[in-house]
Amino acid sequence: MVSLLSLLASVFALSSPAFASGHAIPQQYTCDGAGRSPALRWTAPPRGTRSLALAVEDPDAPSGTFTHWLAWGIKPTVRRLAAGSRPPRQGRNSAGTVGYTGPCPPAGPAHHYIFKLYALRRPLPLRAGASQSSFDRALRGRVLRVARLVGRYGR
Repeated sequence: MVSLLSLLASVFALSSPAFASGHAIPQQYTCDGAGRSPALRWTAPPRGTRSLALAVEDPDAPSGTFTHWLAWGIKPTVRRLAAGSRPPRQGRNSAGTVGYTGPCPPAGPAHHYIFKLYALRRPLPLRAGASQSSFDRALRGRVLRVARLVGRYGR
């Protein structure tokens, strides 16, 4: 039987002091505010993690999933990113820029924004500005565990 302590030690969780999972992302982190990234924090990644990577996506976008942020090269000993942080390497988002772009859905129901933090067994061999498809290909065979946080934003 697995002990509660060992089960808790194996949990890899992502959260934000700005919003609770499943709740609204404050306007300041969107295109209607300052548009900077929210603060994020997480528990210790699983044993064997050599690097962390982050993706933020809106699967409710009218033209298909919209990528708001790709970041990697985060040391496995790091446990948080401050609001507005610039991780070591960032990729090209769906708006065509490098770095974070805040939620900016069309008028209508709130969209869901999925923050995924990947615990990786090997660092991603990508240069800054890499595309979503390059990021996805580089993840193959490297992911130990994924921590998720979901925010909502509507206009």
